[in-house]
Amino acid sequence: AFEVLPRCQSRPNSAKTMLKQAALITFASSAAALQAPGLQVLQRSLHTRLLAHEPTTALERGAVLRGAVAAVVAAVAPTTARAADAVDYKAVAADIAKIIKSDPDKGPTFLRLAWHSSGDYSKQARDGGSRGGTIRFKEELAHGGNAGLAKAVKWLEPVKKAHPGASYADIFTLAGVVAIKEANGPVIGWSSGRVDEPVSSVAPDGRLPNADMGSPAKTADHLRDGVFYRMGFDDREIVALSGAHALGRCHPDASGYDGPWTPTPTTLNNGYYSLLLNVEWTPRAWDGPFQYEDPSKKLMMLPSDLLLVTDKKFAKYTKQYARDNARFFADFAAAFQKLEENGCSGLTPTEWA
Repeated sequence: AFEVLPRCQSRPNSAKTMLKQAALITFASSAAALQAPGLQVLQRSLHTRLLAHEPTTALERGAVLRGAVAAVVAAVAPTTARAADAVDYKAVAADIAKIIKSDPDKGPTFLRLAWHSSGDYSKQARDGGSRGGTIRFKEELAHGGNAGLAKAVKWLEPVKKAHPGASYADIFTLAGVVAIKEANGPVIGWSSGRVDEPVSSVAPDGRLPNADMGSPAKTADHLRDGVFYRMGFDDREIVALSGAHALGRCHPDASGYDGPWTPTPTTLNNGYYSLLLNVEWTPRAWDGPFQYEDPSKKLMMLPSDLLLVTDKKFAKYTKQYARDNARFFADFAAAFQKLEENGCSGLTPTEWA
């Protein structure tokens, strides 16, 4: 069972082989110090015997060499992991901002991507949310509420390639807060550390808000019990998060609805609430789904938007935000950070702006 190499009898090149083995063991000595004391003793003994050309066995040499290699791997692996994890999130944010600056209309789409990647969270089921970056999969992009978002995922692929250590989940959520800042909105707290998950983690369809459930009462119940309460939000937070409709527009080839909510769809402010309260909104006569239009026929509101005025519990917050942009920004920032962090664990508050 033992192969013995006598002092004066060896195979061709055995001396060179032993010296190479001795060199490898010497190289691994500092790393091996991290291992069990027994390995250190055996290592020193075998090292001395190899240099003196004393008999050794293959089993002895193999045990020490395997231990030495394991020590090197154990010592280097944490450093390698730390290097991979060393992401410059300010640089990631800057790259996302460049995309938005080149085409400001992409900002609201990034905000929608971040919102929808987070908005399927369930406190009860303890699944969904932004944590796994699963909106990158076609299975989640196929959910009804996510129509048109595949292009946003594609726009962010160069950012992922430039910063491979950043997860898709972190990039998608960071894109949301960057989009808000680029729209002259508040700088929102953001944390890194989300870990991408497989397609099996895609949450069930049907968790995102619908604009119309057939009647104001049913739509209100849907928003509260079907969506926002499920994620741990209250009525104030529902109204605050709805303020994101200040940005962007609806597209018939995505949601089916058509038009912008405000005349400044790339600027975040409380004008959305003022328009809800002060404009006469009437049903639009067209072939698409039911929506409202303003007298100029240039702006639109959804049935769920008008609830923020007709529902008394919602309306009191709508009036507050219409009067006080700073209050809106503060409440929106807090609610949006909560939205993006729901269901996540092990996050690290991270400077990005």
